[in-house]
Amino acid sequence: MPNIKFGNNSTNWKKWTWFQVALQWQGSVIPGILPRVIFCGGFGLLISILYHYHPSIAWSRLSGIVPSIVLGLLLVFRTNTAYERFWEGRKLWGNLINTVRNFARQIWGAIAENTPEDRTNKIATLRLLVAFAVATKLHLRSEPLNAELEALVPVDCYEKLKTMNHPPLEIAFWIGDYLQQQHERGCLNTYQLTAMLKLLDEMVDVLGGCERILKTPIPLAYAIHLKQLLLIYCLTLPFEIVKDFTWWTALIVSLVSFTLLGIEEIGIEIENPFGYDANDLPLDTICMTMQRNIEDLITLAPCVRHWKNTGKNSQVRSQES
Repeated sequence: MPNIKFGNNSTNWKKWTWFQVALQWQGSVIPGILPRVIFCGGFGLLISILYHYHPSIAWSRLSGIVPSIVLGLLLVFRTNTAYERFWEGRKLWGNLINTVRNFARQIWGAIAENTPEDRTNKIATLRLLVAFAVATKLHLRSEPLNAELEALVPVDCYEKLKTMNHPPLEIAFWIGDYLQQQHERGCLNTYQLTAMLKLLDEMVDVLGGCERILKTPIPLAYAIHLKQLLLIYCLTLPFEIVKDFTWWTALIVSLVSFTLLGIEEIGIEIENPFGYDANDLPLDTICMTMQRNIEDLITLAPCVRHWKNTGKNSQVRSQES
C-alpha cells in the first residue's frame, strides 16, 4: 500500500482510491488511540469471562441510553470547536499570504528609486515581509530563530532579533520604519503611506489572531470531564452488551471505543494547527510560497523595464525612419 503523506508534508491525497485512504496508517489517529482501544477491548474480554461464570453481572441496556446521548453531544461540541480553531488558523494564514503579496506589489511599484541603494533597500524590505511570516511561524511553535530566518534578514538585524522576546513585532517595526523614511524622503505620498501601513496592521492582526488560538486552549475542566466520561462509558459498556454478545463483547467494545476515542483524538490534534502533526497546517509550505512570490517579483521587474525601454527605442527608430 502506498505511503500517503498528509499535513506539513502533504501530497494531494484525493488522487488515491477510497480504500487506500481508509487503510492509511500515517496521518490517522490510530497510533494515538491504539493502546486505549486495546485496554478497553481487554476489559471487555474480562467481563465476558466473568459473565460465563456469573451471568448476574450483566446490566440492562436501557441504563446506557442517557450517558450515550450526553457523550455524543459532548464529542460533537468538542470536534466542532477544534475544527473552528483549525479553520480560523487557515483563514488567518491565507489572509497573511494575500496581504504580503499586495504589500510587496505596492512597495515594489510605488516607492521611487532615486539611487542604486534604493533598490537594495526595497529588496531587503520585501524579504522582511517573508521574514515576518517565518518569524511568526517560529513564534507559534515556540522555536528559536534558525537559518531559514537568517537568510531573509541582514546580519546585524538577525543578531538583534536574537535578543528580542517577540521577533515578529520587531520585524514589523522595521518595515514600518522603512515606510516612514521613504515618506520623509518624498518617495511615498501620504495616501500611499496610509495604505501600506494598513497592510502592515493587517499582518500584525494575523499574528494576534494566531496567538489567540494558541494561547486559548480548550478549558481544562471540559477536557478532563470529557475524558472521564469516555472512560466510564467504555468501561461500563461491556456490562450492558455482554448478555447479547457474550464472547464477541471484546470486539464490540473495541470498535465502539475506537470510534469514540478517535473522535476525541482528532479534536486534540487539530485544536492547535501550528505544529508538526500530520494534520496541522503546512506552515513551512506557506512560507516557501511567499518567498517564491517575492523572489519572482524581484526578478521580473527588470524585464518590465527592459520592455518599456525597448518600446521607446522602437518608437524613436520609427520616427527617424
